[in-house]
Amino acid sequence: QVQLVESGGGLVQAGGSLRLSCAASGRTFSSYAMGWFRQAPGKEREFVAAISWSGGSTYYADSVKGRFTISRDNAKNTVYLQMNSLKPEDTAVYYCAADTLVETAQPMGVLPPTDWGQGTQVTVSS
Repeated sequence: QVQLVESGGGLVQAGGSLRLSCAASGRTFSSYAMGWFRQAPGKEREFVAAISWSGGSTYYADSVKGRFTISRDNAKNTVYLQMNSLKPEDTAVYYCAADTLVETAQPMGVLPPTDWGQGTQVTVSS
């Protein structure tokens, strides 16, 4: 089991930037894929981005491609989501997720993760 704690959410104006962080503990961080999901009010949780165990490959939802960047620092057991050019429709609770059953990024776009963080609110004002 992996414990995940997100930070970095907040309120930002449209066009601005935020960086989310997620600290992991409980298993060897460099052995599994990590990802970010989000859930807007009244909507289902959706995939945002994922990164392989090594950081060598990434995978993004079309809605954030070119604006968001996922990265990881295996020495710090932390994954990041840099969000640029934010839009009001990016407003959501953002969840960090781990999939200890896979090492690559792309499966996190279709398979449910094995572990979730508690979420952090991101609000983008127009």
